[in-house]
Amino acid sequence: MEATVAERGQITLPKAVRDALGLTKGSVLKVELEGSRIVLRKSVDDAISRVRGKFALDADSPTGGAGE
Repeated sequence: MEATVAERGQITLPKAVRDALGLTKGSVLKVELEGSRIVLRKSVDDAISRVRGKFALDADSPTGGAGE
């Protein structure tokens, strides 16, 4: 796969890559250099923030649903 650098230094990631990693508008990527390679990594913080608040805790449980 290829991506072309635009005038302002931006690239468009191929749809197959975005879909495979679940990247959407606003997704955060870490950019690293490894020798002459550019490595993009999906931010763990971004993945955690997307699920935060999506799971209900069992308020009746003494542990709040943890450890079950």
